[in-house]
Amino acid sequence: MMNRALSLVASVITGAARVGLGILWLNEGLFKIKAGFDGADIGLVVDSTASNNRVADGFEAFTATFLGGAPGFFGWAIPALEVGLGIALILGVLTFPAALMSAATLLSYWSADQLIEEYPIMLALSVVTVAFVVSASRISVTTIVEKLVKRKKPETRWFSAQVRRWL
Repeated sequence: MMNRALSLVASVITGAARVGLGILWLNEGLFKIKAGFDGADIGLVVDSTASNNRVADGFEAFTATFLGGAPGFFGWAIPALEVGLGIALILGVLTFPAALMSAATLLSYWSADQLIEEYPIMLALSVVTVAFVVSASRISVTTIVEKLVKRKKPETRWFSAQVRRWL
C-alpha cells in the first residue's frame, strides 16, 4: 500500500513538472506568435551569433547555414515547435520525445546566447521529465487512451513496455 501511495505521489510531482514545462513552452510559442515573430527575428539571431564572441564557431556556422538559409520557414516553425511542445507535454502525448526535444531546443537557444530567465527552469523540468518519463506520463492522455482500449479488449496490451516509455 505504501509503495502505491509513493508511486502516486511521484506521478503527481513528475506529471506536474511535465505539465509546468508544457505551460512554459506554450507561453513561449504564443508570445512569439502574438508579437509577430517571423523571418526578420531569425535574421537577428543569425546576426547576433555572427557578432557574439560567446557563440561557438560551429554554432555560428549552423545558424548562418540553416537558420539564415531559410529565415521565413524558421520564423513560423520555431513558434509552431514551441506551441507543439507545450501541447504535447501538457497532454502527455509523446512525452519522452517532447521532453528530449525541449532540452535540445533550450540548449540550441543557449548556444546562440539567447538566454532568458525561464530557460534554466525549463531545462531542469525537461531533465526531470526525461529521467522519470514513466512516472511523468502516468497521468496523461496516453494513459487514458490506453486504459480505454484495454477495457474494450482486456486480453491485449496496447503498447509494449519499451514503446510505452516513449509515449
